[in-house]
Amino acid sequence: MINEILYGASVWLLPALLAITLHEAAHGYAAERLGDDTARRMGRISMNPLRHVDPFGTISLPALLLLARSPFLFGYAKPVPVNFWRLNNPRRDMVWVALAGPAMNLVLAISAALLYHGLDWLPDRVAPWAEQNLVNAIILNVMLAVFNMLPIPPLDGGRVAVGLLPDSLAVPLAKLERVGVFIVLGLMFLLPQLGQLIGRDLNVFYWLVGVPVNAIIGLIVALTGIGA
Repeated sequence: MINEILYGASVWLLPALLAITLHEAAHGYAAERLGDDTARRMGRISMNPLRHVDPFGTISLPALLLLARSPFLFGYAKPVPVNFWRLNNPRRDMVWVALAGPAMNLVLAISAALLYHGLDWLPDRVAPWAEQNLVNAIILNVMLAVFNMLPIPPLDGGRVAVGLLPDSLAVPLAKLERVGVFIVLGLMFLLPQLGQLIGRDLNVFYWLVGVPVNAIIGLIVALTGIGA
């Protein structure tokens, strides 16, 4: 039992750490390129995951989900500080800064798929462990990219929507930021439970995230040839 848990943690730890922390670093890098150096001054534009680790979101929460044998893994890093009013064009550039995180996750997913072709060069005892790391990296990064693009503030998709929509829609959407996390948690946990009670399929999270995740993973597999 303990060995299974330790092995499960070992094949999720590195993919999760890189996916979550480099997502945040990408936000800071994009902001700097567009005029705001707040993240640079606070040491948050770094490839060092330790600079982005949130004790609960990056370590404790994924560990609890692993121990509970959750069907999905979820976590987050410390948000990178961005002063949107220092950007060259705050409303437009906010969209690019928000998109940088999910874009980084897609780059990591594609990179993991390409690295899959090098598994044959590894020793037989190491190859299965490395393969599981790469598979998990693909799944986790695509899931984070899609999840973060849900159009609900404070998720990246919410910030993109606020930047693109007309004021009549953007302003009320932006006001949801304080309760956005609760909306997301409701979609993930409460609606499916309610659906079970009333005999309805209310797994909205799967429709909004699971379906596109499967489609994007299928596309990455086909483009990189790892399914051949």
